[in-house]
Amino acid sequence: MLTTIARIGQHVGQEVRLGCWLYNKRGSGKIQFLQLRDGSGFIQGVVVKAEVAEDVWEQATKLTQESSLYITGIVRADDRAPSGYELNVTGVEIIQLAENYPISLKEHGVDFLMDHRHLWLRTPRQRAVMAVRSEVIRAMYEFFQENGFYKVDPPILTPTSAEGTTNLFHTKYFDEDAYLSQSGQLYMEAAAMALGRVYSFGPTFRAEKSKTRRHLIEFWMIEPEMAFVDQEENLRIQEAFVSHVVQSVLKNCQMELKTLERDTSKLENVKGDFPRISYDDAIKLLQEKGSDIKWGDDFGAPDETTIAEHFDKPVFITNYPTEIKAFYMKPDPNRPEVVLCADMIAPEGYGEIIGGSQRIDDPELLEKRFAEHELSEDAYRWYLDLRKYGTVPHSGFGLGLERTIAWICGLDHVRETIPFPRMLYRLYP
Repeated sequence: MLTTIARIGQHVGQEVRLGCWLYNKRGSGKIQFLQLRDGSGFIQGVVVKAEVAEDVWEQATKLTQESSLYITGIVRADDRAPSGYELNVTGVEIIQLAENYPISLKEHGVDFLMDHRHLWLRTPRQRAVMAVRSEVIRAMYEFFQENGFYKVDPPILTPTSAEGTTNLFHTKYFDEDAYLSQSGQLYMEAAAMALGRVYSFGPTFRAEKSKTRRHLIEFWMIEPEMAFVDQEENLRIQEAFVSHVVQSVLKNCQMELKTLERDTSKLENVKGDFPRISYDDAIKLLQEKGSDIKWGDDFGAPDETTIAEHFDKPVFITNYPTEIKAFYMKPDPNRPEVVLCADMIAPEGYGEIIGGSQRIDDPELLEKRFAEHELSEDAYRWYLDLRKYGTVPHSGFGLGLERTIAWICGLDHVRETIPFPRMLYRLYP
């Protein structure tokens, strides 16, 4: 019966069988060190010529990078090994000998690696990032399950945009125009009126010709919406949510973070209350730093980084000007020129990872916003119905998965955070 490298510690002193690939090999005429991987982890297999049958030794010596095999051996604990264990090999059964594997164990350019993304994923670093991604998703589901949220799946094909922008991928829906979803938010608001607290998780698409380390054309978002929740409670939920995710990764992905050489001390602070700074004070801070930004301007990536440098954990920037935010955000009753919203900015220059707000619940104000943003009342009639039939205070937010993973892993670019990134000039493989 096969086991996995991740479970190898359960079999110390026993003979086990693994299905695996050869990542690397080194050795001499009397001993071979096989670096093996099976998707769940990496382990070294030691083949000693004097201790194995001649055919086992021959099979081991002919193995090439990324050859697939079954291997048997005795598990022994070894504190020097990264996994804490090694395998004294007793048998080798080659499934396939890989020839001329293109990604050799040397430095390669980014374009080359992206062209071979389907193979690049096999390397320790990329495997570690994908494992962290999986844990982030698991922890997100866990948080919402434990806090009374229902998962709801909004459509990907939509007749309108949640943001009212033009950065949409257009397609035909038989005889009608349709677009790939930029956000499931509006549909999640409808679901919140039925189920109270809901969340969605799925791909979103932005037809933006952005070529930065923070942007993807296709990315994944988690979008909660909550009935009877005001802006203050919305921020508290976001704090608890992000803290839970980061602490779960620290607990369950220690090996992966070590592989990524991540300074985990920077993540250990991510718990408890997060600092807050108003848009007004953020503008003043930037101006004091020499920026020519003016009240009413939106923040760019360098501005967000400058603000984040003053804090050792994520920071909320609150109450942006109404003019630069989406039509559905509720104005501050005491100061209608700003809205009850916040962006959560990650430390270390990773920028915005969450955008959220309290939503407009007044049907008359929402109709006014439709006119101001030149939105079709016919297209958004169903959205207005949510305010006409039992309107309540409600709030929500959206977290970009890939930016969050880039921050947690300490990566230079979001392209490594998703298995097959779609970027401005990248649709292959």
